Amino acid sequence: MSDLSIQPGSLVLVTGVNGFIGSHIADQILHHGYRVRGTVRSIAKDQWMNEHFEKKYGPGKFELAEVPDMLASGAFDKAMKGASGLAHVATPVMTSPDPNLIIPPTVDIMIRVLEAAAKEPEMKRVVLTSSSGACASLDGTQVFAINSNMWNEASIEAAYAPPPYEGMARIEKVYHASKTRQEQEAWKWVREHKPSFVFNAVLPNANIGAPLDPVHQGYRSTTGWIKIAFEKGDQLRPKDFFGLSPQYFVDVRDNAALHVAALIYPDVEGERLFAFSEPFNGNKIIRTLKKIYPDREFGEEEPNAATERSTVANERAEELLRRMTGHGWTSFEDSIRVAAKEITG
Repeated sequence: MSDLSIQPGSLVLVTGVNGFIGSHIADQILHHGYRVRGTVRSIAKDQWMNEHFEKKYGPGKFELAEVPDMLASGAFDKAMKGASGLAHVATPVMTSPDPNLIIPPTVDIMIRVLEAAAKEPEMKRVVLTSSSGACASLDGTQVFAINSNMWNEASIEAAYAPPPYEGMARIEKVYHASKTRQEQEAWKWVREHKPSFVFNAVLPNANIGAPLDPVHQGYRSTTGWIKIAFEKGDQLRPKDFFGLSPQYFVDVRDNAALHVAALIYPDVEGERLFAFSEPFNGNKIIRTLKKIYPDREFGEEEPNAATERSTVANERAEELLRRMTGHGWTSFEDSIRVAAKEITG
């Protein structure tokens, strides 16, 4: 095991561990023999995670750390103590279309996390959960060739366009701009401060799969699309997948495994890893559910619906995924099947 950057048994900190992606990242890290400390706003509200992981991996492998205000001075210092690795997943809740309320704090939190990590003598690896939106806003209307040199400067310009600040479309632009600026500033900080740890970023597109604990996490964000499909039944239409535009998907477990690869593999240094599996749209969800459940009704596809035709340099990510798990990208059908199984019981 000496060929790994972080030795099994070491402690890895995961910020925002109670979320859909954060909880799966913690699960994958634990699965590979590491200990996890996860930050949440309230330990009392997320006590279920201690119980879940103790039942699955045994006692002493997982613990929660409370960080009620990520912008507070020294917010992450205590949680960072003794950690050899860090996956920074947490991000401000995206409820405002005002860029001035979202983008600066997203960047500020990133810098505070890096500063705290740099003060921890054991820290060897830091991985940022970035976003496909840091490269481009995929919606089927433009064709991009996405690679590690690409930044979504258009989203920053659109986010900071003059008011009024309103509407879901504006919120999406602000979100993409916040992730673009967050990652840009993170790389800039690393270049300027030259910390002792290695920094990598994972850029996922839409995550599909089942929540780690549906009872406590519910079906929010992208996990809600499949739940909507079963609720709507024969009345389902692609427009019912609120906020879904043509883009790429990734199985949440594959995304989590890539975070582990970025944490532990010595040859992954200073990389942007694209967690993009295959393109999809609302029609593909309907078509796939009809294939898996031929006895159920799932409404009609939208004629002439837009599809995503952009290309992405995801070969390196798939190679690492194969090394990490023994398989390539989980198929769209298999990912939908897992998500649907949790809903149907």
